[in-house]
Amino acid sequence: MRRLWLIFAQAVTISVAGLFVLSTLKPEWLRDTAPASVVAILEAPSTEGERPAAVGSYAAAAQRSMPAVVHIFTSKAGVAPGHPLLDDPVFRHFFGERPNNGPTQRQSGLGSGVIVSPDGYIVTNNHVIETADQIEVALNDGRKFGARLIGRDPETDLAVLKIDSDGQLPVITLAASDALTVGDVVLAIGNPFGVGQTVTMGIVSALGRSQLGINTFENYIQTDAAINPGNSGGALVDNSGNLVGINTAIYSRSGGSLGIGFAIPVSIARNVLEQIVATGEVTRGWVGVEIQDITPELAESFGLADTRGALIAGVLRASPADRAGIKPGDVLIAVGGETVRDPKGMLDLVAALPPGRRANFLVRRGEREIELTVEVGRRPTPAPSR
Repeated sequence: MRRLWLIFAQAVTISVAGLFVLSTLKPEWLRDTAPASVVAILEAPSTEGERPAAVGSYAAAAQRSMPAVVHIFTSKAGVAPGHPLLDDPVFRHFFGERPNNGPTQRQSGLGSGVIVSPDGYIVTNNHVIETADQIEVALNDGRKFGARLIGRDPETDLAVLKIDSDGQLPVITLAASDALTVGDVVLAIGNPFGVGQTVTMGIVSALGRSQLGINTFENYIQTDAAINPGNSGGALVDNSGNLVGINTAIYSRSGGSLGIGFAIPVSIARNVLEQIVATGEVTRGWVGVEIQDITPELAESFGLADTRGALIAGVLRASPADRAGIKPGDVLIAVGGETVRDPKGMLDLVAALPPGRRANFLVRRGEREIELTVEVGRRPTPAPSR
């Protein structure tokens, strides 16, 4: 009996020791391996392959236009600021005059652009590339190219670049010039703050915005789609993914988007593109006058029935207007048979005239209306800022 008890005690001791070792070294072996209870859930079918269009989604428009929107990286040579002591008169008294020029360094910038031709032509803003001596373009698929400047138009803030590629380039489709109305949904695509390609959505708030003081020739699309620094030169597209404008400027006191952005209409961008590709520059008519608005007070003093027209405030000596007999104080009423309603309208009408052609200008001088023939000149191109 005692022998059996010893065998039982030894077996129990060994079993307890074995459990202790297992619980210490391999506790998972002792856990319950029975399947846990399954929670009933509802799951949408897999979206691999063709993705069904969600109601109210603009994914198709974004996917159609995003590949043609590129990132533009620019750089230019600059001089680092010198030590402030070099500007101290006491320092200069003891150590003499020294040039306050720091070491040369490169300054970088960024923006966006849109591929508008399979040949590699890219439309962007002039202020994105204006002072750059090196331009690099990065596509959404990761490809990078060195770009060269074909031409620029500072007065509309547009520029045309070109990249050369052996492969196929994504190209955006241009919308019809009259396809946009107030209230239409638009998407702004670009590279804000350098974070990468971004799409924002809004509506067209207004059309034909001008007299903003941004450029000489203004006819902006206003939108509340968020446009931020780095979006400049990017695409504004409609709900089908067609290009309707080039994002250009924002109204902001802080530098961020406040819901008022401006884009250059595709009609202007196309005209500038075609002229630059054909001749390397944009040609506009010019007559050499300074103009100003006609206020109610001026209209009364000149005996005008309303404030329509443009007051000739000055005439450049030996200019086409001077040779034709236009004088300060004249009120320009019509150009080439088209009524002048305000100074902006006059500027657009004259710019549309081919240089070298003759055009009839109808002016009011005192109580008389006089028709003068002006040989239109070529508008000078502003020099790039440095």
